[in-house]
Amino acid sequence: MRKILAIFWKDTIIRFSSLSEWLFFLILPIIFTVVLAGGTGAPADNRIRLVVTDLAVSPLSEQLITELEHSDVIRPDVKELEKAENDLEGRKVSAMVVIPADFTFENLKKGKLTLEFRQLPNDLNAIASEQAVQAAINKVSSSVEIAINSVAMAEQVHPFASQNERQAYFDTAMKQAQEKIDNAPLLMDVQLAATSDEIEYDPRANSSAGQLITWVFIPLIGISSLFAFERQKGTLRRVLVTPTMKSTYLIGTILGQVFWAIVQMALLIGFGILVMKLQWGQNVPALIVMLISSALAAAALGVMLGAFVKTEGQASGLSIMTGMVMALLGGCWYPIELFPKVVGTITKILPTRWAMQGMLDLVLRGQGMKAILPEAGVLLGFAAVFLFIGVWRFKYE
Repeated sequence: MRKILAIFWKDTIIRFSSLSEWLFFLILPIIFTVVLAGGTGAPADNRIRLVVTDLAVSPLSEQLITELEHSDVIRPDVKELEKAENDLEGRKVSAMVVIPADFTFENLKKGKLTLEFRQLPNDLNAIASEQAVQAAINKVSSSVEIAINSVAMAEQVHPFASQNERQAYFDTAMKQAQEKIDNAPLLMDVQLAATSDEIEYDPRANSSAGQLITWVFIPLIGISSLFAFERQKGTLRRVLVTPTMKSTYLIGTILGQVFWAIVQMALLIGFGILVMKLQWGQNVPALIVMLISSALAAAALGVMLGAFVKTEGQASGLSIMTGMVMALLGGCWYPIELFPKVVGTITKILPTRWAMQGMLDLVLRGQGMKAILPEAGVLLGFAAVFLFIGVWRFKYE
């Protein structure tokens, strides 16, 4: 055990002696994860942006802005008049609304109020914005009209003692009218689609899982360069002429690389949970099984590759190329569903395909141990085959 730990520590010092290793260990994976995810945080608000200038700053104008915020079509952005006009003139928005200073309940009871709506000519977004604003106005007008009629009828039955009592009754009636309108049953049921999308895709989840696999597989496959380096320097033969068995050397080397791979994956998963708000931790035991089986498959591939390469440079180049190609074809960079069906079938011979599928079962589909056992089993099968070939073809020099 002491020899295994000594080999583990020696490989750790060699690996992290270069500052560039830290770049590949954590910084680049996070950068690529964020870029391919299209940024972090909640999905973007795709509603049409509508700038609103509120010159009234009254309860009625606040109610109208609230109704606009509830719209599925537009996203109100309240700004000062000058800034709103600059946005419209600069074509940063398609339309703007100016709520006049007299936009109050008192003036509404006296007669009709007017909103100023400005828009770019021949712009579809402006037309959609106008319709959404009109719908919000109608909703606010309906609740106000109901409240006014309610006050009038109540006053016929029992006159109000004061203006404050009358205003309180009006406020209560309007609030109840708004609630009734919001909870009114739909007279028409609109179905946007009759069939569901068979492809489950979340750019954040796919990017997090894909980049985790990519940046962990490459250094693990790079175990081959570690073997080639020690063969070139003659240190491998010197280690093995001591009372150190080949199995001890291989276990120490693989254990060290797998340990740091799991640490790297844990850090990237932590970033996904804390920053990207992904559900990586729904089933921790299943996640641990996937991480270990994926790391073992990649490390065993590195051992097998290390039995065939001759120089460290050759091993490094081949490791990066192999890792990138396997990640691309395994669905780590783009959803596998985007590839032709025949390619999707062929890529089942790649461990990255099974690792990606298992990771997405956890973070995207919210499944557990039972769902990932087939993928984990296939990855451990890859590990066994690769390791057998690597040990069988293992060379000292």
